[in-house]
Amino acid sequence: MNEANQSSATEFLLLGFPMVTGYKAVALFLINLIVYILTLMINTMVIVLVSIKLQLHSPMYFFLQQLSLVESVFLTVIVPNMLRVIWLEGATISIRACITQSYLFCCMGCTECHLLTVMAYDRYLAICNPLRYNAIMDTRLQRLLVVYCWVCGFLLAQITLNFICLPEYCGSNVIDHFFCDPVPFIELACSYKVALQLEIIIISVPMIAIPFILIIISYICVFVTILGISSTTGRKKAFSTCSSHLTVVSVYFLTIISIYLVPVNENTLNIIKLISVLYIVVTPLFNPIVYCLRNQEMRAVLEKTFGSRTIKNDQNYIKCNQSEVFGCVLFKVIEKIKGA
Repeated sequence: MNEANQSSATEFLLLGFPMVTGYKAVALFLINLIVYILTLMINTMVIVLVSIKLQLHSPMYFFLQQLSLVESVFLTVIVPNMLRVIWLEGATISIRACITQSYLFCCMGCTECHLLTVMAYDRYLAICNPLRYNAIMDTRLQRLLVVYCWVCGFLLAQITLNFICLPEYCGSNVIDHFFCDPVPFIELACSYKVALQLEIIIISVPMIAIPFILIIISYICVFVTILGISSTTGRKKAFSTCSSHLTVVSVYFLTIISIYLVPVNENTLNIIKLISVLYIVVTPLFNPIVYCLRNQEMRAVLEKTFGSRTIKNDQNYIKCNQSEVFGCVLFKVIEKIKGA
């Protein structure tokens, strides 16, 4: 390799979505901006409601609150710069900022994987060992499990950060993505490329594979217990307590497994970007809405908080105070989806 090619890159060019230009880029920008704002509002609402409503002071909702916090941070790490990339139809980012974004992305992603595993363990205890559930899942254990999730996220991401900082990045400085995802990021490395690729595979085991396997084992035990319940009503009630979490887990893990545990080539980069939009932008909006729809306690709190002051007229619209507009609209949307 000649000397020119060995010169270190100081910034990267994020291509974003080169096939989307002009008015399409503006439309994509507005859609992502609206989804981003709406997601932050809904997740903030979940965090606040779980904090102030006594009905929601239970382990399941405590973990849901932490999930909303993780996803809000996760979204903020990626989406603002993603919007800049879409608006400018490609934008540069310094190597320091790119590495920082990649590190925080891994932190939040790993924390969420472990938090979903903890939530599966919580459902396992609630269904398979209900008599000892409150004694085992006390406040101390809840806090320890949440601390464990955050510590695992930052420590495992630190390993990835150390490997990313090893090589120099030279030659082409173009990243065919809308953020500094570690997978296309390491393709620009001049050295240690094989080590980086191997590290991504190895670190995916404790980050993704082990949590996913533990969740599967938890739900196998849960389903065996549910099938052993004699009454249909009892089985339905038991399944309803874990169906929301199972839906969230299925969407989240299937998307990240398809990206990080399946071989990648140049022909699949556009597909990877579309899948990345799904779990980075859509999933954080999808998750709290699923929990609001599937959990009776959350629906009851929403109805009590935002529905008690609504007035229906002949056109089936709702009226509410300015401070309650968002809550009223969300509650109405949930009721429409539930009715459908």
